[in-house]
Amino acid sequence: MIVVDIETTGIDFNKCGIWQIGAFELENPLNIFFQDARIDEEDIVQESALKIIGKNEQELRNKELQSQKELIRNFFKWIENQKNRNCICQNPQFDLGFLSIRACRYGIKIPFEHRAFDLHSIGALRYMQVNGKTLIKDNQSNTSLSNILKFAGMSDNRKIHNALEDSKLTGECFFRLVYGKNLFPEYDKFQIPTYLKKED
Repeated sequence: MIVVDIETTGIDFNKCGIWQIGAFELENPLNIFFQDARIDEEDIVQESALKIIGKNEQELRNKELQSQKELIRNFFKWIENQKNRNCICQNPQFDLGFLSIRACRYGIKIPFEHRAFDLHSIGALRYMQVNGKTLIKDNQSNTSLSNILKFAGMSDNRKIHNALEDSKLTGECFFRLVYGKNLFPEYDKFQIPTYLKKED
């Protein structure tokens, strides 16, 4: 399976651009894809996105970077070499939705399955199994990656968002919630809570 995260210039699927993609193969976490690109001239940049990604608009439009179309084409070529093309995302509707809309715009064939594993839903289910309730705030699900990290015994130390780091955190949480095990050695320092551990 492929754990994937994208960084965009905002939340509007049709007007904002993708500038970074980070992914890895769950069965082989050393098999990584991580590239940046410049956004298209017509793409808008939302101020809220700049705060999240720690970039300015000039950096996102850097002509020396590959195009957004090349970024997506490179990512899809990488995916085509994977045996299992099912994706895992914190929010597949966002990440895969953005990628699908851009791919259609550029005339690029989409190589991944239309079904995906949703960490948000898995996290909400496991939280409910342990606590007898779901995380709700202002009448909406509050099962964010930050809250799933806490539930999985980790802490959210991100100052700015990075697609590779976010995909690795997503994969680590998925592994802890589903298998009760640690995935990446760099997260060994965070003990798995007893309520997630599996009996041998």
